[in-house]
Amino acid sequence: MNIQRVASLRVPALESQLSYSGLDSWMNFIHQVYAHPVHRFVALDGDKTVGALSLLEVKHPVFGHYLATAPFGSYGGFAYETHKARNLLLDEAQRLANEINAEYVSLRFDDTASSPPAGWVEHPVYFTYLIPLPATPEDLLKRFSSDHRNHIRKSLKKGFSIRFGHLDLLDDAYEAIAHSMHELGSPYHAKRYLRQMAESLGDTLQFAVTHDAQGRITGGGVFIYQGKTIFNLHANILHFARSSYAGEFLYWSIIEHAIQKGLSTFDLGRSLIGSGNDVFKSKWAPKKKPLAYWFWLAPGHELPSLNQKNPKFQFVIAVWKRLPHFIVRAIGHFVIRGFI
Repeated sequence: MNIQRVASLRVPALESQLSYSGLDSWMNFIHQVYAHPVHRFVALDGDKTVGALSLLEVKHPVFGHYLATAPFGSYGGFAYETHKARNLLLDEAQRLANEINAEYVSLRFDDTASSPPAGWVEHPVYFTYLIPLPATPEDLLKRFSSDHRNHIRKSLKKGFSIRFGHLDLLDDAYEAIAHSMHELGSPYHAKRYLRQMAESLGDTLQFAVTHDAQGRITGGGVFIYQGKTIFNLHANILHFARSSYAGEFLYWSIIEHAIQKGLSTFDLGRSLIGSGNDVFKSKWAPKKKPLAYWFWLAPGHELPSLNQKNPKFQFVIAVWKRLPHFIVRAIGHFVIRGFI
């Protein structure tokens, strides 16, 4: 068995493990937007590909120099059929990190059945949430608590509406997501990011935008299709609409839409364990799946904690919320380019 560096990853047998965020279309789009180098490797057993690894190299003055799979995604980009293939790919990632003087390597994938080998550290702080989709929405509704069913029904009486689309919804989807992220105290990308994503992924990407009865945008989302699964990349609700169950309306509308399309799974995306998003997503009776995040650390470097639970970020989040829109829109993409 050996490792080869490749210019592209086209491995149908491993694509479900690689997820959309490890495939060429995604990695190439990130490279086009932010110019981060992409490093791809395959493990070969004779002529058969038995493992694959796709890493993005990030250099940022605030967040450092590191390698990571699944940029701006929950998991993906690391897949293997055997532990031998896995370990060879891990060795290659470590070799590359030493070669480029990276501070660490971050692997985001969904295999929690095995422990990392020597030299690697596991840091499981995220769940993803998988909803098996039945034949009808009513079958799913029966699985929810009475309170949650009541909230969904209330949301359907508030006069909300939803539109699905592609580049025709770019402006509204961006406004909903960027505005909501600002309210939450988080930077967001420039509109070019969503435009390039939509152009690169084509029909596998869909925007959704919700409005209230007065025609105001209440939320929006970005959803990606792979096989029989719909993935939630973003699903954001503006603060003024949350008490009216606009979040329940958005999620329920996506579920109905996915069932109509004959899909079998709705992946709600990752959330920090114990966070408000964790609580909200748990209401939808999902299978909560812990994600295996493995790290290799260069000597002298600590485990990174690039999430809102880090106490160092609390002051920054509070300040960011209070900055004018024109400032956060101007500098947000520079900040988030290193925060993958």
